[in-house]
This record gives sequence, structure tokens and C-alpha cells, in this order.
Amino acid sequence: MKDKHIIVLMGGPSAEADVSRRTGAAIAEALIGKGYRVSTLELNPRTLLQDIEQLQGDVVFNAIHGRYGEDGAVQGLLEMAEIPYTGSGIMAHSVGMNKKVSKDVFKGAGIPTAESRSYNGNMESKVDIIKSIEDTFSFPVVLKPATQGSSIGVTIVKEVSQLADAVSAALTYDPILVVEQFLNGREFTVSILDGKALPVIEIRPHSGEYDYESKYTAGATDYLVPAPIDEAMTKTMQFIGESVYREVQGSGVIRVDVMTDSDNNMYVLEYNTVPGMTATSLVPKAAKEVGIEFPELCEKILLTAGCGKF
Repeated sequence: MKDKHIIVLMGGPSAEADVSRRTGAAIAEALIGKGYRVSTLELNPRTLLQDIEQLQGDVVFNAIHGRYGEDGAVQGLLEMAEIPYTGSGIMAHSVGMNKKVSKDVFKGAGIPTAESRSYNGNMESKVDIIKSIEDTFSFPVVLKPATQGSSIGVTIVKEVSQLADAVSAALTYDPILVVEQFLNGREFTVSILDGKALPVIEIRPHSGEYDYESKYTAGATDYLVPAPIDEAMTKTMQFIGESVYREVQGSGVIRVDVMTDSDNNMYVLEYNTVPGMTATSLVPKAAKEVGIEFPELCEKILLTAGCGKF
């Protein structure tokens, strides 16, 4: 692979572009330090293939968060052009990016997930959506746009008076809204590398909510690795994470987010096919716990690159 020119693809039109650029810059620096020939490339969807050709790129390291990079679009384009790329294939990305579809997959596969319901803002009025939520759920509830990451557009609605504003906020990002019963427990994440679970991390945001600021502001959240839970709970959570990886036919690394309720029952919230790789990111923290330093982690992900990942 060291005879290949690696293109680290980042940025683009997504709401998560700034985070993607930080991820891409860190990956590029790490791979250069390992002796690879690397260039970074800002995603322009209209000219992507021409840009890769102009750079004489051989392999794409996908560092795009959100739209295009995590919904299967970039993967489909690279598949057609027969350009190897890192990470999972089209299906894993498209399912993972859509919280409605991923919820349906979890339920169908018997993977525990919180009670939820989706609404289509193009087919249902906000008044009807709000009434249905009030009739279906007990508060608090979590509202999420179906196809955003990094907690963008996500609101924990604690009382009915906050509901209208939360519905409007989520629908500005996506016409499909996912409503999930709030789980009054602890938050964890399980990183799965090449099909095997890394140590579980417990996430404790100082604000009480793991929102965008808590994720990307240094010192705003405590990450406990390994999570302070017993061995049985650890193994169950890792098994759940590996089950998600197998079910969606993951490749490279994915991150599975898990919440518990007050009785320590575990529920998958979602999975992330292009986890962040910044100074505050979770996959590098978990990998380091088992002796995998950041440059080696990037190299392991790079070596998953290939075509034909349908």
C-alpha cells in the first residue's frame, strides 16, 4: 500500500464539514508519519472523480462525516469508478445514516433499541406530528432528524411546551423526524474494529447532554475507558456492538452508541460508519486502551480499502 497515493477525502457540503476537516487533517498527518504518500482533498461532489484523477490518487481514505460520505453516495461513485476506498460499503452507510431505517433494521434483527416512531414532514402537518407524539410517548422524548450526525438538530424534550420548537428544529435538517423514548440511564459507546469490539467507553458530559458542544469542546465531557461496569455487562454490550457490525456488513471501523435505562437494560441508539478521529474522538481512545496508537489505527483502517463492498 505504501506505493499508492492516498487521498484523504474531507469537508464537503455537510453540516459536519468542519469536524470532517479536523478528522481528515489528523488522519493525513498520521499516515504521513507512517511513511505513506498522502494528499488531502476537499470534497466537491461535482468534480470528485476529476479531482482524484488530477491528483493521481490510487486509494481514497474517506473522512467525510454526514452527507455524501456517510450516506453511501461517495461509496457508490467510487465503486463505479473502481477506486478503492476505506470503511464500509454502500449499504452499511445508507442504513446507518438514516435513523429511521437503522431503527427498522435493529428491530428486525432482534437488536435492542429504544421505543421509537418516525414522521414525514412532507406528508404530515406539524400539528398532526405534535399531537401524535403527545398521544404516543411519555415525556421526556428525544427528537432527531433522520439523516444528521454529530447530534445536529437533536433535542431532548422534557415537557410538552418545548415540543413545537423541537419539531420545527429537527425538520429544518430533514423531512423525516425520528422520535425516541428518552432513556434515563448511562451513555456508552462501543467501537468495532475489523469485527471485534474494543473496550467500552462511558460518556459523561458535564452539561448532562451529549450535544454538539459536548462532543467537540475539549474538556466538556469525561470519557471513562474502560467503562466502570462489570464484566458481564461489558461482554453483553460488546456482543451487541459486534452484532450490529455483522448485521449491516460493516468493514473497517464503526462505532455503536448504547444507552441504558434505570435498570441497566441496554439499547442501541445508532451506529456511525465514519467515526470522528479528532483529539476528543472516541475510537482512538478505545484503540489506545488496547495498545493501538493513533497512527497504527489509521493504518489498520487504510488497509480495509477495496472495491466491491456492496
